[in-house]
Formats: sequence, C-alpha cells, structure tokens
Amino acid sequence: QILQRQPAPHVAVIDGGRGLLAAIADDWPTTRVQRCYFHIFQTVRRHHTFKPRLDAAREIVTLTTALMNIRNSEQAVLWLQAYNDWEIKHDRFLRHRTYARPHAVRPKGVAETSTWWYTHRDLRKTRGLFRRLISEEHLFTWIDPRLTDEEHPLPRTTSPLEGGPNKGLKDLFRAHRGLLTEHARRAAEWKLNSLTAHPHDPWSLVREEHHNPPPQRPKETPVEDEQIGPAAYDTGFNWEDGNGIQHGWGGRNR
Repeated sequence: QILQRQPAPHVAVIDGGRGLLAAIADDWPTTRVQRCYFHIFQTVRRHHTFKPRLDAAREIVTLTTALMNIRNSEQAVLWLQAYNDWEIKHDRFLRHRTYARPHAVRPKGVAETSTWWYTHRDLRKTRGLFRRLISEEHLFTWIDPRLTDEEHPLPRTTSPLEGGPNKGLKDLFRAHRGLLTEHARRAAEWKLNSLTAHPHDPWSLVREEHHNPPPQRPKETPVEDEQIGPAAYDTGFNWEDGNGIQHGWGGRNR
C-alpha cells in the first residue's frame, strides 16, 4: 500500500527482504533494485563468522569485504571474475555429502526422512546468495552506466535511511519504553509526520473518538478451583514439613 502511493523511482536500495522485493515487482515493475552491501556482508558474516575455519569461507568473506572497495565498472568486472574463480575452485568441495547415521545430530532444517545432506550447507547458502544477486542484476546496479555515470554513483547501502528516519524511530522507542502496541503505532506515525517537508498540524489529526474513547470491558476475574481436602503443602512455615535446622553430614561444618 505504501508503494502504490509513491511514484516509481529508477532504483530502490533494499535490505534483502523477499516481501519488499515482491511488492516492488508488482507495483514498481520498471524500478531497478540494488541490494544493500552492508546487509550482504551481515548475511555472509552470519554464515561464516569473522574468523571462518575453512579456506573457502575465508576467501568468500574476503571477496564480500572487497565489495565496499569497488568504485567503477572495471573493478566490478574484476570482482565478478574473482568470484567465478572461487566457484570453480571450490565446486567439488561444496558437493561433499554427509550421510545419516544412528543417533547422529541432524543440522537444523534437514528432514528426518533425509538420508543425506550437503556437508557445507552455509557455504552453499552464500553461493546461492551471490548467484541470485548476479543473475537478477542486484549487485552492481549503483554503477550501471545505463542509470548513472561513475562521477555520480547511486547509493549502494541503506545507511542513509538507517541513520535518518529509522534512527529517529529507534531513539523514540528507546526513550519511551513500555508503550502499548497501538500507542507505539501512533507515536511512530507522528514521528514520521514530523520528518516530512510539510508536517500536519497535530490538532488536525484529532477525531471525536479521541475525546470520547469507548469504555473498555472490565477484565474477568478467573475463578479459582475449590480446594478439596487439606493442603499437603502450603505457603506457611511448618516444622512438620522438615523446615528446621538440619543436622548430620549434609549440614556439618568443616
């Protein structure tokens, strides 16, 4: 609904959410997409950490870090060649399989009926990520000569958004902790309204139901079950329950 109210831009920088990508395809079919480099790096780091153990993982982390150093289309072509070399070099390694054994721990997401799974699943996820970005042309849209020139490249991260409106919302909720869901939604709307070029007058947003809110239904008091017979243990202190000073080996002082 938000996209339908806005004119389609030439390029949209997104964090990788599949829902937003689908909405752009439906409502902005002519808009090109650029995947945020920071979110690409976060995904790769989540798969392999900062200090990966495998050579293939160390190399792909280095390649991902090198994305931030690209400045023109020639460097982008060299990066694509380096990534292609990485795939060829480790293709056989990424085909390794692990076969199910009795009492062996299965990785998360592997069905109980599966008799085998790929050993290096995180590396294959990273390879799938870059394959998808390259095939969909979401990796170097920001320096596409059909959209811009190298002297004025387009954004390649969502950092301006995170440091602008999103930061204002985060600071708002950090300063006003404990807001109810509906109250938090109204607070977010007002914050976003205040950041627009021509914010609305706050009193113009007040409606009649705000002055006379509908009465809330009283909460029903739960009915306690009737106790049958004497309580075996209660909240009171009772010597017969063994709540006295204990003697013997367990309580002996050394």
